[in-house]
Amino acid sequence: MNLIELTATGFGFLCVLLTIRRSVWCWPTGLIQVLLFIIIFYNAKLYSDLLLHVIYVFLQFYGWYHWTRVDAGNRNLVVKSLAIPWLGCWLAVTTAGTIGLGLAMALWTDASLPYPDAFTTVASLVAQILLARRYVQNWGFWICVDVVAIWVYFTKELNATAVLYITFMILASVGLVIWKKQLAKQRTNEVAA
Repeated sequence: MNLIELTATGFGFLCVLLTIRRSVWCWPTGLIQVLLFIIIFYNAKLYSDLLLHVIYVFLQFYGWYHWTRVDAGNRNLVVKSLAIPWLGCWLAVTTAGTIGLGLAMALWTDASLPYPDAFTTVASLVAQILLARRYVQNWGFWICVDVVAIWVYFTKELNATAVLYITFMILASVGLVIWKKQLAKQRTNEVAA
């Protein structure tokens, strides 16, 4: 554990707390976390995670923009739910992407743990896109990512990062419950209106 990993961990924790609260400040906080993890994953030879975090830089700006649009200026940010066919499509994208990226990393790099690393990368991208669009299902993808990431990071002796992902898993579970309640509340209000 070093200062960069510890700092990234702190910003990651804060980012998820702000996301659960549906605060637009989750995006700049997440941007700092992402930039620091680029350095960490380069040093750990987790190239899929490195690639993911480079893409995250752009997704942080995308999410920040999307959440600051007209309807995002209030604390009760509207959340949505994916239709079942769309959820199936995102699951298929995750599976195909994991196999493809894992194979590429196994064949063309000295990547450590190419397939689990590829899964956390692809599933995280899907989760991040769903989060930026405010779909409740983003939390389910994050929980799956966290379970695999915890094992990967403990294996690579990135202990602070592994503990962060244990915390992320707990927070993602809380986020799922809170966002589902928000969705139910919105649906009740729509019926009443």
